[in-house]
Amino acid sequence: MISGKGGTGKTSITASFAMLARDAVVADCDVDAPDLHLILEPEIIRREDFSGGKLARIDADRCLACGTCSRVCRSYAITRDGPGNEHTKSTFRVDPIACEGCGVCTWFCPENAIDFSPAVNGEVFISRSRRGPLVHAKLGIGQGNSGKLVSAVRQAARHYAERHGFKRIITDGSPGIGCPVIASITGANAVLIVTEPTMTAIHDMERVAGLVARFRIPAMICINKWDLNVALSERIEDNARRLGMSLAGKVEYDDVITDAQIACKAVVEFKENGCAAQVRSLWHTLENSLLGNGQA
Repeated sequence: MISGKGGTGKTSITASFAMLARDAVVADCDVDAPDLHLILEPEIIRREDFSGGKLARIDADRCLACGTCSRVCRSYAITRDGPGNEHTKSTFRVDPIACEGCGVCTWFCPENAIDFSPAVNGEVFISRSRRGPLVHAKLGIGQGNSGKLVSAVRQAARHYAERHGFKRIITDGSPGIGCPVIASITGANAVLIVTEPTMTAIHDMERVAGLVARFRIPAMICINKWDLNVALSERIEDNARRLGMSLAGKVEYDDVITDAQIACKAVVEFKENGCAAQVRSLWHTLENSLLGNGQA
């Protein structure tokens, strides 16, 4: 499940799919802003540190304050405000937030006073939720390499599914077309692109559709809140056909979705008809499509 832009309702639909699916592991791959846990109420049973890169750290006892590290740093992450030692009143220090982990300073330090070790950028969690296993993650504040963290989440979900006999993995991907999205869809059997009837969403839907086509993954379109602009919804359908994608379903705008979110529930467990019925129909369409392709 992906979307070209944020706010299209991708996670709300994923939560409903988690409730409707049988024999599925759910993976929240929107690691920059994860929120499936707000609905599925997970209990963490295992957590692992995630390292997506390295971080430089200057050993104040070995630093001679020559300034070489500061001169070669292109991230402006090194300043002379570290503690003094027997050689100098102040040493250089690496700002861990500004450091991009390139390692140039370690190459040029004449005293080998800079350690370059793996950094802890976040955590990966495996949890029990009220609708089965959930694999999710938390990226540290100001940390990068979210694409690698997405890959770690997907790998953990796949291993859990294989060990415990689950047949499906439902993935809530990141918005956009960058590394986290590529990591979210790589190796997927099918992709559902959730969009909405706005000009921005149409533009971004076409970009992410082009990305999916590059990976030759079967894709379908869901138009969420379709009745807010019927003309644009019809345009989305035309564009989807032109791009070789079929329409999996349309979901109408309904205030009950907000009520369900406030109650920390998926809309399909909060209501029977209206938009909830349309989400159920969307799920059955996807199931039948996967069964028809021998992938379910």
